[in-house]
Amino acid sequence: MTELFSDHLLTILALAITGGVAGILAGLLGVGGGIVIVPVLYFLFQGFGVSPESAMVIATATSLATIVPTSLSSIRTHHRLGNVDVGLLKHWGLFILAGVLVASWLVTRIDGHWLTVLFGVIATLAALNMLFRAGKPGLFPHLPGPAGQATMATSVGFFSAMVGIGGGTLSVPLLTLCNYPAHKAVGTAAAIGLMIALPGALVMLTVGTTPADAPISTLGLINLAGFICIVPLTVLFAPVGARLAATLDAARLKKVFAVVLLITGVRMLGQVMM
Repeated sequence: MTELFSDHLLTILALAITGGVAGILAGLLGVGGGIVIVPVLYFLFQGFGVSPESAMVIATATSLATIVPTSLSSIRTHHRLGNVDVGLLKHWGLFILAGVLVASWLVTRIDGHWLTVLFGVIATLAALNMLFRAGKPGLFPHLPGPAGQATMATSVGFFSAMVGIGGGTLSVPLLTLCNYPAHKAVGTAAAIGLMIALPGALVMLTVGTTPADAPISTLGLINLAGFICIVPLTVLFAPVGARLAATLDAARLKKVFAVVLLITGVRMLGQVMM
């Protein structure tokens, strides 16, 4: 056991640091920790000899599993600050769940190649939104009617579960686009992340078939070693990020993160297309 630990010490440290960074970003920027965790696991698993296709599927499922405890920690902090819109969650809940269940089942069936493409596209669009739309007023005066919100909620659930990210990456820009208060969008996104991650991870754990080249300790499509290494610091730092959001220049930090995210998204697309 000691020899196994020492052999993989750098990997364990990398996963732990990833968890800390993901937790802070989830609370600070409302982007969802998965947008960090998925690409790290994707490239890390390939270093273990896992195929890119299998690496992406396992990274997606493992990321969703880590978001469950992260979002619980973040929700408590945001709820105390009065930033969780319970009414919106009640209205969106069933539509988010429907999108998540369909997407989670598809992940257990689809080629990981297409998940990589989808993640690369979403990461690139999210980065461009942070670079050019951050701090700008919404394009619409208010949220759309019931049909429009149902479409928004279903899309957030579906696309988030497909690529293993929390709801913040998609729900925050969509809500703020409709002049929804930014602080409430970030706080509510933490709860949306739980609504996406919990059912999504359960489906991928119970329905997913472990790939033949999966790294050790993979159950269903979730890598337990990755989960165990990432979660503790993610849970620890999520509320720290939420508190920092009130004191730091989040807009400037978001632009720096956006550049890194843009490079990551383009790199993942480039690997698929080579």
